[in-house]
Amino acid sequence: MSTAPLAGLRVLEFSHTIMGPCAGLVLADLGADVVKVEPAPAGDHTRRLPGFAAGFFATFNRNKRSIALDLKRPEGRQAAHRLAVRADLVLENYGPGTMERLGCGWEDLRAVNPRLVYLALKGFLAGPYEHRPALDEVVQFQSGLAYMTGPPGRPLRAGASIIDILGAVFGVTAALAALRERDRTGEGQRVSSALFESAVFLMGSHMAGLAATGEPPPPMPARRGAWGIYDAFETGGGGQLFVGVTSDQQWARFTEAFGLAELAADPRLATNAQRAKERSWLIPALAEVFRRHEQAEVARRCEAAGISWAPVGRPADLFEDPHLLAGGGLLQTAISALGGGAMFGLPALPLEFGEERERAGLSRQPPCLGEHNGEVLAEAGFTAAEITALVAAGVLAEASA
Repeated sequence: MSTAPLAGLRVLEFSHTIMGPCAGLVLADLGADVVKVEPAPAGDHTRRLPGFAAGFFATFNRNKRSIALDLKRPEGRQAAHRLAVRADLVLENYGPGTMERLGCGWEDLRAVNPRLVYLALKGFLAGPYEHRPALDEVVQFQSGLAYMTGPPGRPLRAGASIIDILGAVFGVTAALAALRERDRTGEGQRVSSALFESAVFLMGSHMAGLAATGEPPPPMPARRGAWGIYDAFETGGGGQLFVGVTSDQQWARFTEAFGLAELAADPRLATNAQRAKERSWLIPALAEVFRRHEQAEVARRCEAAGISWAPVGRPADLFEDPHLLAGGGLLQTAISALGGGAMFGLPALPLEFGEERERAGLSRQPPCLGEHNGEVLAEAGFTAAEITALVAAGVLAEASA
């Protein structure tokens, strides 16, 4: 962007996996100077995760600088405290009590910088569960999200780490609110967001529906739909499209686009509420209509009718999505797990700014371990001799390639 809304904001990030790194990513993409403090000598374990997690580090660590400190050593803790003196915000997502044991908890760091805002990203907020460790998938099951996602009797986690990401965004919201309050009071504070409460927030409409109707909500695959046509359909040639017809005006346009005059005139289908009651025969009838056309033709007619539709996509499709490519929605990012500097387009923040509709971009690739040791410590007032001594003592890991 031509302007970075959070330029000048100094952030120390003590984090791993997704929740903490995602919070740091949002801040960094918006212009904050985010320094990722990794544990020496091995660094963030996310760098080495296999399988479906192999892309975590590349996804959530662009636009940051990295230093590698051993906080278990007194010299490492002292270095972290000196960095905190200059920081506006510290964020961490380690297990309960970890930062306190390392001498870098809220009370430790506020003593050296009373203006500091400290964002703790945890499994649970205050209460009986607060000392439990937690994971995205754990709270999806605990909150009822997995129950609502899978078919009856088969709870299923969502297909992405949505609670880690939602908790991170809520955490950033709290941190920015605390920074705004600091503008008035001059004092920092500890703020927190958590996985469990973020997942529970998603359950709010289901809770309210239960309270309003007295009926427990069924899992989404077995729900009583609010709209008559809101389904995925097979098309000719084996393609699939999701089609949503959510108003009577859309129904009129839909039936015209597909030449369904008989259905348009059927009094049983005059309103959305009536169509929802007739789904048992209406959906199979429409499925037959869609199977008579290739996917591209169904898409063309849905587009012409001005109704909601989408191909049933897969992650691989997004690399070539024309909308993302045209709008700056993908940022060419080095995937460290591949080695050799291989680059792929990964999602930008889903935000636009100003009349020019600018997107937050990429100014730094995900950092190598300790890549910015020297410059970050020098900015905090460390001399070259002090930095050399920390490296020699193994407190500061040497930068990796």
